[in-house]
Amino acid sequence: MHYFEEIKKWIGELTEISLLLIAFGIVVQILFGSVVPFFGGITTNLMGLLNTLGENGIVGLIALGIILYLFQRRKATA
Repeated sequence: MHYFEEIKKWIGELTEISLLLIAFGIVVQILFGSVVPFFGGITTNLMGLLNTLGENGIVGLIALGIILYLFQRRKATA
C-alpha cells in the first residue's frame, strides 16, 4: 500500500506543476501574444474548452462542477 500512496503523491505533484505551467503560459501569451513558442496555443485551447462547455448547457455546467470538485478535493487532501 505504500507504493499507491507514493504514486498518488507523484501524480498530485505533477498535476500541480502542470497547472502552474498552464497559468504561466496564459500570462505569457496575454503579455506577448501568440508568437511565444510552446505557450502559443494555450489561450486558444482554453477558449475552445470553455466554448464547448458553454454550448452543452446544463451538461457542461455539471462537467465544470465535477472538474472543480476534483481539483478542490485534491488540494484539500494534500
